[in-house]
Amino acid sequence: MESILRRHDHAVVVGTKAKTDRIELSLYLDPSTTQEKYQQVISYLQAHGAEVTAQNPMRHHLEVRATVGAIFDVFGVILAEFSDNESQGFFAPDREPTLPEELSALVAILGLDSSTQAHPRFRPATAPTTSYLPTQVAAAYDFPKVAAQGHSVALIELGGGFRQTDITNYFTRQGLPVPNVRALSVDGGINNPTNPSSADGEVMLDIEVLGSVATGTAIDVYFAPNTDRGFIDAVSEASAPTGPMPDAISISWGGPEPTWSASSLNLMQSIIADATARGITVTVAAGDNGSSDGLNDGLAHVDFPASAPNALACGGTHLELTSSGTIGLQTVWNDLAIGDGASGGGISSFFPLPSYQANANIGSSANPGGGTGRGVPDVAGNADPQTGYQILVDGTNLVVGGTSAVAPFMAGLIVAIAVTTGVRPGFVQPSWYPLEASTRTTTMPAFYNVTEGNNGAYRAHPGWNACAGLGSPYGNRLNAPRP
Repeated sequence: MESILRRHDHAVVVGTKAKTDRIELSLYLDPSTTQEKYQQVISYLQAHGAEVTAQNPMRHHLEVRATVGAIFDVFGVILAEFSDNESQGFFAPDREPTLPEELSALVAILGLDSSTQAHPRFRPATAPTTSYLPTQVAAAYDFPKVAAQGHSVALIELGGGFRQTDITNYFTRQGLPVPNVRALSVDGGINNPTNPSSADGEVMLDIEVLGSVATGTAIDVYFAPNTDRGFIDAVSEASAPTGPMPDAISISWGGPEPTWSASSLNLMQSIIADATARGITVTVAAGDNGSSDGLNDGLAHVDFPASAPNALACGGTHLELTSSGTIGLQTVWNDLAIGDGASGGGISSFFPLPSYQANANIGSSANPGGGTGRGVPDVAGNADPQTGYQILVDGTNLVVGGTSAVAPFMAGLIVAIAVTTGVRPGFVQPSWYPLEASTRTTTMPAFYNVTEGNNGAYRAHPGWNACAGLGSPYGNRLNAPRP
């Protein structure tokens, strides 16, 4: 099993958890695990005092409840208690688990680390120069206008909540159908709206952008705790073979690659790959802190899960429309000088270069020694808070940007393609990359190439770049890949 340990550079150990404290765990097994081996794992856990609370062999998954003492007996780890400025107290293992032969099928153990895993990728505007409704941006990008009844999208949320009155008022004011939005709980996460300054802004941005771009889409909001366990379990639940099978899963949360454990990086990518194999496109915000992704170590980093090779990573632009609603100017979003963020993007230090990027001139990392890897993002869209989106949060009108807006925006495009073609787009990169290359210099390019600006360490240029990817798609010019 890959390492489960995460970085906690700024945390201080203040004690250890009591042996009688009970911990909820999610265990993931290798997909090749036989039913006999699956049962062997269950028997071993039960024999050592752990309670198996849920079994899901189709997802290679077990839910377990165990005391800290039983966790030590099974995995050989002590759960240390930490204090830091962000999590206000959390626990994490003091060492890597040791697995007996009976548990060798495990590829990930989630729940041993309760620290905050991810951040929402939305940015309220401080002083917007202009703002748009999502429908205006969709029209500028030539997205198909569709009635998407019978289609659905899953949103992953690690905090915040929504109020039905806001949803009804927002769409009614625009003369748009009010989407059917339902809240689903994962690992005890709940729809918990509070105020406009909270993660409610993330949740409402996702709902209002998506529902405006693909009207009539049913929206399932999966609420989960903001831990690696909650995050991964939510994506697994949203993409489960026995679930509702949405056209897309939109993720507007993430964290720098180094803040994830190796086992969680591999597991999340595996879950996303399974989803795309079943025809579900997974759109993910690429980050709002430029090429550093918010770390202060002087290096360039990409955001995860945007860097997962099967995720459609969504970067951000600054967009100015003409009086007729067409694109007048589009550059890389970079407001770092005024503290308003910038598009994430760069070269993964964990995932190798995927085959669909082999001919895209990805280039090397800006870090010492260079190195190649999965390039982020794949596509981009309006994300600058200075040209942000008009949304309604807890009764308050706000202008909001961030790559958080681009993930549900692209999920809406995926639904629109599914409606107009009758084909679920699924894993789009293998068809979109060659389509961009073959149409770039024609009079009808499939993507608007963003060639001006930078996100810190990387500059934009024609073709794919580590600020805006392939650029912003012209929706009606895309070919839906065949399953």
